[in-house]
Amino acid sequence: MSTVRFKGCYTVKPAEATWTGSLYLSEWDMIGTITHVPTIYFYRPSQNWLTPADSIANTLKQSLSRALVPFYPLAGRLHWIGGGRLELNCNAMGVQFIEAESDSKLDDFGEFSPSPKYNLLIPTVDYSLPIHDLPPLLVQLTTFSCGAICFSLTISHAVVDGQSALHFISEWARLARGEPLETVPFLDRKALRAGDPPIGLPRLDHSEFDHPPLLLGQSNNVEERKKKTTVSILKVSKPQLEKLKEIANEDRHSHIRAYTRYETLAGYVWRCACKAREHSAEQPTALGVCVDSRSRMQPPLPRGYFGNATLDVVATSSAGELVTKPLGFAASRIRETIEKVTNEYVWSAIDYLKNQPDLTRFQDLHALGSDHGPFYGNPNLGVVSWLTLPIYGLDFGWGKEIYMGPGTHDFDGDSLILPDDRGGDGSLLVALCFQAQHMDAFKQYFYGDILQAIE
Repeated sequence: MSTVRFKGCYTVKPAEATWTGSLYLSEWDMIGTITHVPTIYFYRPSQNWLTPADSIANTLKQSLSRALVPFYPLAGRLHWIGGGRLELNCNAMGVQFIEAESDSKLDDFGEFSPSPKYNLLIPTVDYSLPIHDLPPLLVQLTTFSCGAICFSLTISHAVVDGQSALHFISEWARLARGEPLETVPFLDRKALRAGDPPIGLPRLDHSEFDHPPLLLGQSNNVEERKKKTTVSILKVSKPQLEKLKEIANEDRHSHIRAYTRYETLAGYVWRCACKAREHSAEQPTALGVCVDSRSRMQPPLPRGYFGNATLDVVATSSAGELVTKPLGFAASRIRETIEKVTNEYVWSAIDYLKNQPDLTRFQDLHALGSDHGPFYGNPNLGVVSWLTLPIYGLDFGWGKEIYMGPGTHDFDGDSLILPDDRGGDGSLLVALCFQAQHMDAFKQYFYGDILQAIE
């Protein structure tokens, strides 16, 4: 196992004075995952590589300091205000920037599949500290013995969702390249009535906020949470994907819009999970879907809205229906769930949460060692799409990354669908965390059923 030596840890603060005070968070900021989410980038030296070696670190720190002026909430600190609710204290305390060096070479990482090798390359968040002592953003720059670098960051999901996180990272890179901001962040979360009382009772049913199904015969999921997990990245070629879409759309009525890549592939993953876990036909199962509401609202949220505007909604079925019915059935369950997210739905759900005396039961605190909150492991799973996010091509002035991906994620049922940027051939990747005892069976069904379909 390679060694990583930590050279220094710095606090980077905004380059200029910024607004100070408490920023109300919206209900979407305070539910679901409220811990940090990591991403990782690897770069190979290019012709425009900065030298000497510390120039890259200095460039990143200086441009980060400038980026924290318009994006000043990331330099603040969260604090609890009771009832499981949070506020963001904009106090310019800054973000953490760690420099490290490794005796590894880039080639040691092979296909860059998420593994324990990543653990020392990603900033560690000490959740034993009170939340008001934790920076919302931590960054690590690791230099390898071959001269390549790894850039990773972990960012609080209570402050931003994936769309906003990528907005910030891309603007930071623009500043590092000497370019102006492209889109100024819209920071006022009053656009989602942050801090306001409810207007009334919710107008729609919000069963998605109930806890997902348990394994039949079990009264809790404590034992399932303890089981060992493993991570795999499974590639789906464009011809395989097209065949799956063709199968999913076979029994579709002509007036129904064709199922998308996401609806098809997420439905396929759901079916394979039921098979691999050997669920009985009666086993209820839920699939968590993350839907961006920005353009679904009337009017749409302001351009550059900086915060959480993605909602977790839940498709449900029995394992028996998923496995025995055509693939289009699973895709249709997912389609119905996504289409629920309308302007009326968003405001009704906000009122539902505003009427709750305590939001704790809606919060995913697994990184804090809690066994409460939503659990999307066996018999459930979550399939998050990165298909439309601008995740590739992060250039701080020395060229684009050779690999970008999720950091470590080790919770049963976590999965991502993302484009495979390395091939450029339209193939997709499924990054999946599953209980170790079920992973081999999942792979066999995943590839076996695709091959059978193509033949």
